[in-house]
Amino acid sequence: MSKNGKNTAGILAGLLAGAAAGVILGMLYAPEEGKETRKKIKDKAGDLKDQAKNKYGEVSEKVKDQYSNISSTFKETANNVAHTVKDGYDKYKDQIVSKTADVVKDVEAELNDLKK
Repeated sequence: MSKNGKNTAGILAGLLAGAAAGVILGMLYAPEEGKETRKKIKDKAGDLKDQAKNKYGEVSEKVKDQYSNISSTFKETANNVAHTVKDGYDKYKDQIVSKTADVVKDVEAELNDLKK
């Protein structure tokens, strides 16, 4: 994951932790019975857990999508480079074969002239 992704995840974790701490402190100082306060804390903790799971799922999907996009782009680029290299190889191979045939003809002509 990129540095920005790590920073975002850290900020998100900090915000969730801060929100949880604020809710818990607010409930502890509220003028209610201990049993009711504990129930509210438990319910709120469950809500925060669900929110964290949802956010994790969203971030996970974004990461998977980014990976898929990058992977596809890389494969496409690698294929383009491979085709370009192969095309260049074929082009120069044909030129070399052609030049070699010309040289062979020239050498044969010279040999024939020397034989005369």
